[in-house]
Amino acid sequence: MLFHLLQGGDMTQIVLTLLTTAFVVVAILPIHECAHAFVAHKLGDDTGKYNGRMTLNPMRHLDPIGALSLFLVGFGWAKPVPVNPYNFKNRKAGMALTALAGPVSNLIVAFIAVLLLRINFEIARMNLDYYYGTLYTVIYTFLYLLSVINIGLAVFNFLPIPPLDGSRILCFFLPDRVEEWFYRYQQIISIVFIVLVLFTPVFDGILSFVQTHVFDGLLWVADLPFRLLGMSAL
Repeated sequence: MLFHLLQGGDMTQIVLTLLTTAFVVVAILPIHECAHAFVAHKLGDDTGKYNGRMTLNPMRHLDPIGALSLFLVGFGWAKPVPVNPYNFKNRKAGMALTALAGPVSNLIVAFIAVLLLRINFEIARMNLDYYYGTLYTVIYTFLYLLSVINIGLAVFNFLPIPPLDGSRILCFFLPDRVEEWFYRYQQIISIVFIVLVLFTPVFDGILSFVQTHVFDGLLWVADLPFRLLGMSAL
């Protein structure tokens, strides 16, 4: 992502993208990880809480490599929240719900950003001086990037590849024998996945396709109350 921006040479876009990504690292990734710890706590496992992970303090969640990856390629991660599945009444359901909490939190943040994006546009439509001003462009770019990055994080984490959240969700639907095989060979599965991501355009195209349609869906929902009030749609 950063390489593409540098090639484009738009300094304003570069600065806004870097600032938005930094905001995601210090504010959004902690929400993602805190959501894991909070849901695990509610389901009976306090491992994350006792390890100081049920907090929005970014220093408790920061992973330097994951943060750098977010700047470079648009996908990143924080330190995973420790979970003891045997503290759940239902081990597989507890793990699946705890895993689901992370990407869902990203989708919620993305929706809030899209809704604010829609409100920002409505304000600009009523005030053309604001629309043609720098402030509108800055707010629009920040909210758009914030929504896109959060959707990207959610979609990426939903992939059923260890150690992503999607793998925990998938295991809820797998028989115990298949689940055992899945985790036994998770390192091999992860390596194959990384090779496919780095050396083929397949996953990039799929992720971009899904990300675009999720954004369009959130925008449609955010636009709904405005349409009901008789305001023209985006």
